[in-house]
Order: sequence, then structure tokens, then C-alpha cells
Amino acid sequence: MRLDDYDNDINVGEAQGGGGFGGGGGGLLFGLLPLIGSRFGCGGIVVVLIILAVLGMNPLGLLTGGGSSNVPVTRTAGSSEGGNVRQVCEASPERRETCQAFSNAQNTWEKIFAESGQRFSPPGLRFFTGSGQSGCGAAQAAMGPFYCPTDSSIYLDTSFFDELANRFGAKGDFARYYVVAHEFGHHIQNLLGTSDQVRRAQQAAGQAEGNALSVRLELQADCYAGVWAARNRDRLEPGDVQEGMTAAQAIGDDTLQREASGRVVPDSFTHGTSEQRMRWLRRGIETGDPAQCNTFSGAI
Repeated sequence: MRLDDYDNDINVGEAQGGGGFGGGGGGLLFGLLPLIGSRFGCGGIVVVLIILAVLGMNPLGLLTGGGSSNVPVTRTAGSSEGGNVRQVCEASPERRETCQAFSNAQNTWEKIFAESGQRFSPPGLRFFTGSGQSGCGAAQAAMGPFYCPTDSSIYLDTSFFDELANRFGAKGDFARYYVVAHEFGHHIQNLLGTSDQVRRAQQAAGQAEGNALSVRLELQADCYAGVWAARNRDRLEPGDVQEGMTAAQAIGDDTLQREASGRVVPDSFTHGTSEQRMRWLRRGIETGDPAQCNTFSGAI
């Protein structure tokens, strides 16, 4: 995919602090909760959530991508937390590429919101290596990228892209851009209040129903990633869409569970099956219309 250089006024920086578990909606750690449940049962999941609570994090907020909505993030001209934009983005080729995808997604969604007369507040992008601190608590590389609604920021350790290619077999630049676009999708849900609605519904629901709501939230973020790609169709190159589909297939709950334990436990799904993730990503790509991403109505 051909992307322009990043804008110099994007809100990027280094995550502060370090150590421990943590994160927000969409993190890899919570994509792995079904694996923990399939191997150790509900008790294993409960233990993990208790540990997270002890570390000062809201487990429900992490699972839902919920939290405070419409947290303003102000663009800063040529600067960011932890250093200026260019210093942060040029620290490695992977960071530069991530900044380009993030900047493009920001410009794309700004235009989409303007089309419908809605106010758009851009998110932040925070890099960390190994561990760091987010507004949702501590972050760790094992989690993968995640969105924290409390500070409206995406947190990412670029080593995840190596795991994406080598462990999950999802190679290519568009597979990496899909990851960034998916997390950006969680920010769109935060701005629209969807995340808060899901969080409130989960508080009144049982575990299986709560998991099902989480799946619908994640699939919508996949669809929003597809909308971003569709709005940049002229930048796509041969093979890009297939790279995205390969990534979506590789991180489906059923595929991850089958690889980890040989068992599939649908009630424990939190992100959706491989087929569902590919289908909703494809819907976004084919329609380019956020209104077509209503995963909360009807079958998924």
C-alpha cells in the first residue's frame, strides 16, 4: 500500500513508565483469554482478571474497549509527549511505517466525520518497547497493540509486527496497516459512544452474553478498518487485500484456540471467528460506508 509521509502535527510519543500487564480494548492479551479458558477453565480467566485488578486496571474496560468517551486529544504542532514527532517516528523503520498508517487513518476519519457534520477528535499514538504505562494501566509487549479509551490513545510495541509475520504467518505491509486501522476503529467507537454502550450492557449481562457483545465490538472495529482501506482504494496494490484477510484469519478466536489446545469453545470467544473477522473486514472494504458496520443488529 502506498502511503504518504506522516503529518508533523500528529499526536505521537513514548509511553511513560513500565512493567506489568495492562491495556485497553483490542489488545492481544484479551484475544488470548479464550485460550486460557479452554485450557484452565473459567477459574483461569478469573485469576488473570484478579491479577489485573490488583495492578490497578479495570478488567471490564479492557475487555470492552469501553471507558470515558469523547476524551479530547489536541493536535500539537510538530510536537508530542516524549519528544517531537519526527524523533519518535524516525526511531525505526517500523515506527515510521506505523506513523504513516496512523496519520493516514486520522486524515481519512476526519473527512468521514466531516461528511456527516460530526466533530472529530484525533487519538494519540504511544510507542513502547517491552513495557510502558498507559491511561488504562501498565502495558506489556505480550499484549500486542491496544487502544486505551481513558486517554484516547493507541499503544503499540512494533515487535508485534514480527510476531504477526512469523507466528501468525500474516506478512506484508497491509497486514500491519490493518492492525493500526483496527485499533483506530476502537477510537471511532469511543467517539461515537459505542464502547460505553457495550460496557454498560456487559455490566448487566452474564459471561457468555458479555463475551458475545465483545465479539460484536471487535468485528465492528474490523469493519471500520475495511472502511479506511476502501477510502484509500487508489493507494492499494495487488495482494494488499489478501494480506489483510490472512491477518484477520490468523487471529480469529477459533483458530487461536485450536492451535493452543485443539479445542474450540465458542462461548469464550471475545474477538470473533476467523470467518467473521474476514467477513466484516471485507464488508468495510467493499462498501467504504461506516453505516454498513452495524454488527450489533442481526446475525454476525
